[in-house]
Amino acid sequence: MRRIFGLECEYGLTFSPNGRIYLPIEKILGYIFEGLIPNSWPSNAFLTNGARFYQDTGCHPEYSTPECDDIFDLIIHEKAGERILESCLPAAEERLREEGLSGDIYIFKNNTDSLGNTYGCHENFLMRRDVDFWKVAEQLIPFFVTRQIFSGSGKVLKISGKPHYFISQRAQHIHEKTSSSTTSSRSIINTRDEPHADAERYRRLHIILGDSNMSEFAIYLKVGTAALVLSMIEDGYFVPGIELEDPVKAIREISRDSTLKRRVKLDDGRELTALEIQRLYWERAWEYLQAVPSEKVLVDVLQEWERVLDTLERDPMLLAREIDWITKKWLIQTYVDKKGCGWDDPRVAMIDLQYHDVNRSRGLYYLLEARNQTVKMVEDTAVERAMTVPPQSTRAKVRGDFIRFARAKNRSYTVDWTYLKLNGYWEETILCMDPFCSVNRRVEELLSQVPASRLYP
Repeated sequence: MRRIFGLECEYGLTFSPNGRIYLPIEKILGYIFEGLIPNSWPSNAFLTNGARFYQDTGCHPEYSTPECDDIFDLIIHEKAGERILESCLPAAEERLREEGLSGDIYIFKNNTDSLGNTYGCHENFLMRRDVDFWKVAEQLIPFFVTRQIFSGSGKVLKISGKPHYFISQRAQHIHEKTSSSTTSSRSIINTRDEPHADAERYRRLHIILGDSNMSEFAIYLKVGTAALVLSMIEDGYFVPGIELEDPVKAIREISRDSTLKRRVKLDDGRELTALEIQRLYWERAWEYLQAVPSEKVLVDVLQEWERVLDTLERDPMLLAREIDWITKKWLIQTYVDKKGCGWDDPRVAMIDLQYHDVNRSRGLYYLLEARNQTVKMVEDTAVERAMTVPPQSTRAKVRGDFIRFARAKNRSYTVDWTYLKLNGYWEETILCMDPFCSVNRRVEELLSQVPASRLYP
């Protein structure tokens, strides 16, 4: 089955003034919006690349990728969100100077702040309506609980006054197995049923327990393995006897053990490590791909998944170029050894945070990337293009084309995931219920009214 993917990433935002005058974060976020969409401050803006950029609860900038039907397109457009926010920083800091202020604006692609608050990275997978959602959820929960061993971003936290390194930033903030809430009772699987598509055929699998990833490879493996496991479960390839006794407790215990030796209890009384549980899913996925016609990318995901599990069992630090929590741990340990300080040194907390800075001139992940010390999955030129151009094989193309038309004609418009609307005189609404459809006859008629030079200046 062709699959639609999407990622929603909430970013941390802070302002460091050169002086005593401190501006509210709401003001800073307003400057960032101005840099992205001149002469307006929208709270919910769709961009020409089909993505959505808006202010989320807690005054976080949030970027939702356009609909993607290819994992590499998803990585490209997720990274484009970082580049879009980074590109807003110079204009925002110039607005500060216009008001007689100066300072640095920092945008972090992480999941916690210094006060212990959390903000998320949500994954969305379009799934079939005709399968039992609750059976799918029960099968997926142990997978997502243990997936953090290669998808976590790492975090230094103090426990009883002593620093401790955690695999996942979000694990300590998960409270339920399933829930419809994304804030008060964060869950492993969110049950909110908003498919943004034909509700008789599809529903949305909304996952809110994952970390934001800097590593392109981590994004690839995180999304790729989830898509593969979801497909095999939809097709009836279950993993028997895999239910955890207490998934919320398990996700926290696994996160706390960077040696990956911690065992968690299953409903049937067995105790397995996260690695052992992941291997059970891998074995079933291997059987599944042997039995059904499979896409090349899923075969590659399966191979990379096996390689990573083997390497994690042998020595996790060998994955320091690929997996975020391991890369960050290596950075911190190298610094601690060099300086002869402890993990409770304030500079360690700075490394922990600066790893996630989206500014490529100072973010530690990007400094590693500049030295070819990270694994690249997509081309930088593709990411630059995705800042303004949507995926060409999904509904996002129609949305992006419509926005280009409306801006070129200086028409007021309203856009959502499933509709496009021209406001005012000759008001018109265009429904787009099929996320797989990249062509709309009415939008093409509108585009024909505008010279290409105005649509693509």
